[in-house]
Amino acid sequence: MAAENKKEIVKTGRRKCSIAIAKVVSGKGRVFINGKTLKGYFGNRPSLEMTIYKPLVLTENQDKFDIRVKAVGGGVSAQADAIQLAISRALLEMNEEYKPTLKQEGLLTRDARIKERKKYGRKRARKRFQFSKR
Repeated sequence: MAAENKKEIVKTGRRKCSIAIAKVVSGKGRVFINGKTLKGYFGNRPSLEMTIYKPLVLTENQDKFDIRVKAVGGGVSAQADAIQLAISRALLEMNEEYKPTLKQEGLLTRDARIKERKKYGRKRARKRFQFSKR
């Protein structure tokens, strides 16, 4: 397994309009997103930090890998979910034994829900203008 950790694994995760490309290499557990630290990128949002660290905590790899992420598009919550999926996929490629743990928590499933397009004659995708009978 030591030989496997030397290589760099690159995986992609998506959520809504966000795309995250994660590079996972052996290291000390540092996470960089678009060149910034995790706290520097997301600010003081512990829920987003927990979202990103969840696959690492479940597989007990918090201090074993350094992760560099390029995240584009969408909002911060969608980016966090995309990063989580990318990290989960990378961990799965490193070790197939993580699959039951990650799958049970739903970390290997891509959430396909995206924004519905606006329809003509309406305010938004489904909202209508007020109807007046008289």
